[in-house]
This record gives sequence, C-alpha cells and structure tokens, in this order.
Amino acid sequence: MSDFDLVLSGTVVTADRLIEGGFVAVRDGRIAMVGQGEAPSAPERHELGKALILPGAIDAQVHSLSQKDQEDFIWSTRSAAAGGVTTIVDMPYDEGNLVCSAEAVRRKVAHAGAQARVDFALYGTIDPEEGTSRIREMVAAGVAAFKFSTFGTDPKRFPRIAPALLADCFAAIAPTGLTAGVHNEIHEAVDAHMARVRAAGITDWRAHGLSRPPITELLADVEIFETGAMTGCPAHVVHSSLARGAELAARYRAEGHAATVEVCIHYLTLDEEHDVCRLGGKAKINPPIRPRAEVEALWRQVAEGSVTLVSTDHVSWSEDRKTRPAMLDNASGVPGLEVMVPLFVKGALERGIPLTWAARLMAANPARHFRIDHEKGALEVGKDADIIVLTPEPQLYDAAASGHNVVGWSPYHGMTLPWRVSGTFLRGNPVFDGRNVLAEPGSGRFVRPPASLPIEI
Repeated sequence: MSDFDLVLSGTVVTADRLIEGGFVAVRDGRIAMVGQGEAPSAPERHELGKALILPGAIDAQVHSLSQKDQEDFIWSTRSAAAGGVTTIVDMPYDEGNLVCSAEAVRRKVAHAGAQARVDFALYGTIDPEEGTSRIREMVAAGVAAFKFSTFGTDPKRFPRIAPALLADCFAAIAPTGLTAGVHNEIHEAVDAHMARVRAAGITDWRAHGLSRPPITELLADVEIFETGAMTGCPAHVVHSSLARGAELAARYRAEGHAATVEVCIHYLTLDEEHDVCRLGGKAKINPPIRPRAEVEALWRQVAEGSVTLVSTDHVSWSEDRKTRPAMLDNASGVPGLEVMVPLFVKGALERGIPLTWAARLMAANPARHFRIDHEKGALEVGKDADIIVLTPEPQLYDAAASGHNVVGWSPYHGMTLPWRVSGTFLRGNPVFDGRNVLAEPGSGRFVRPPASLPIEI
C-alpha cells in the first residue's frame, strides 16, 4: 500500500530552484514530499517527462461580478482552472453590491461558494459616507486585504477615496496586519487630461493613453507609498504600468517601509503602438497599456526583483462594452485568467528570466501578501496540493474555441503560447485535464487569513 495518493514527476519549479528529474507527492490533499530521482509509488502516478510542475497560481486581482448577469464565479473560476489558477482574489467593486461591510462579505462568500470551481479570497473596501467604521468587522469576516482608489469611476460602485480619508483607512488597517491596495491614478489629473483630449477631438485608440499620461499614475504611487509610510500600513499599488512605479516601491522598501507593487500580465505583454492601435476598445485598461519600451522596462524590473506580484485584473466585459467607436466610451479591463501563467512563462523564457520567478510572483508572493501562506502558495510539505502542469506544446490561443470563457474575445487572441496548461490540481484533485474543466461548481473554498490575525480587533 502506497503512502501517497498522487505523484507527479517532471521538472519541479519552486520559488527558489528548478528540480530536474523531480517529483511532488500528495497525501490527503496536501503536499507530502518534494524530491529528486526515483519517485515513490501511488495509485495515481504521472511521469510527465519534460513538463514543468509549478505551484498553483494565485491571481491577486479578479473582477467576477463587475457586469451584472455576465460572468460571475461560475465562469471566472472555470477560466481560472483552465489557466492553472487555483485561487482567485476577488475585488470588492461588484455591480449592485459594494463589499464594504461584514454582511456584504458574508453574502459574497455564500454566493461565490455555491459557484466556485477553485478557491477564492476576498478584498473589502469602504463606502466613503461611512468612513472607516466597518473595517474591523470586515477583517473579522475574513477579507484578505482592502482595496481603495485614488480615482473614482462611480461615486457608489467605484468611488474615489480622497487623501485624508485614505490616510484614515490606512491607519485603521495598520494594526490588523493586512495590506491596503490602491488603484493608482490621480482623479483631478486624469480629469484635466481627459478634457484636453476631448477638446482636441481625439476619439481613436490614441485617446486613452493621452488622457492618462504617466504623471497621473506616478503621482498616485507617491501618495499611496507616503500614506503607508506615515501610518505604518503595508501599502500596495495594485497595477503599475510603469517601471518607475516598481522603482519607487523598491526605494520605499529600502527605507524600511512595507511598499509593494503589482504588475498585470497585460502590461508585460501588450503595447500601445501595436496592440492598442490594432484592438481599440478591447485593449482599453486603466492605467493604459504603455509603449513597447515601457513593457521591456517593466520586464527588467521583474528580473531585478522590484515587482512583487503578477496578476490579471481579469474582467470579462460583454463585447458591446468593448467595441464602441470612441475609445473613451469603452469599459476598462480585459479577461486574462486562462492565459496569465503561459504568457508569463513565455515572456520570461524569451528574456532569459528564471522560471522560479513564475512560482514567486504568481504563487509564493501572493500567498504571503494576502496572509494565506499558511496553506497556499508553494510546493512545500503541509501546504495545499495546488499544482499546475505545463507541457511544451505550442498553440495559438483562441478564447472562443477553448469554451472556458463567458466571452469569446481576448486581447491575446492569436498569440502563440509555447507552453500549455495540461493539468491543474486543487488540493490534490484534478480540476482541469488539459482540455476539460473537471471541477464542479461549489468545489472551491473560501480562503482567509488565519485566526491569529488581526493583531487587534
């Protein structure tokens, strides 16, 4: 009788090293052994040859409910499973339900729990009219972090949090040990530049980048990091499109502050002069996609260790919201859960960046960031057996053909991906076999920081 339930053999990729001829053994849904050489026996054993075996990805930024009656967790977690993402962290800006109270958290947990095919954690936020009064109750309800914005899209669903209130929020969060993540664009600066673009009559693909030049983002980065330094709260920029943002975070960390930065996969893949020009509204994202030179500068920041997390900022808008003739009239955001891991691996290998960065930026660091590393984020004994298998099978990505997305469009359509997700395991159970999502709705679990957090309530 074997001591293990599942054994996978191939090249094991951890945050620290590659183990050629390695194996991962699973027992009772958890990692039981990681080794090299002859693998132990198990009822289910896969000799995977040249395949890569990585920890399941944790996508730090997902919007499952941004468009009512559109995607929901039934589809977002299906895309996640097909992309090797075993935990999603869902944003609090849901159409019709701002997640800004313990009751709202509980409602969302119940709603998502009935649908989710992979595990999920949740962000909380505030209603500006209530201020900080509900922050501690949301911590007790299990949120993994808080999200705010220096830019307001809608006064209720996606409100701007003014500097004084932002500082109050950071001060309230600091004792809990959680992180404050912030959408990083200065509202007044964006408004001014957008007015100039409209006055100039520019409506094509150029309008978006011109309406949100780098200064609108960098001023917000400084506000966020300075607020964190002042209050002692871990400060996180949720989507840096600029290498300068990662450099700023590194400088604050060098001074002893908890300052982190997230780069979405679209900022490492798409560029303004080719992709935004070609795709128009389907490449409209806030902050904007930047020129190719900035893309490569961001990759250098990845290589230097200045980037903390890589995520998708996934949202599956219906096509009618992304194909309007005037660029600024389109919704902002793109789907990406199904391809984040293969796109990052492709980009890293093309630039000579070690694959260990994939395990670090999409698993180990997110788990630590959201205080769920007691069970998630690494191929380590005792942690959940969340595993991705990548095989060297080049393919042209076609979102419509895969069947795992609620929408049939993607800004990554037609791109060649040299590595394919051929298997995803959640707590040792197969949830994707390379073609079909096997996980049933409701098989995913709500993941939260341990009871030892917060420090105070």
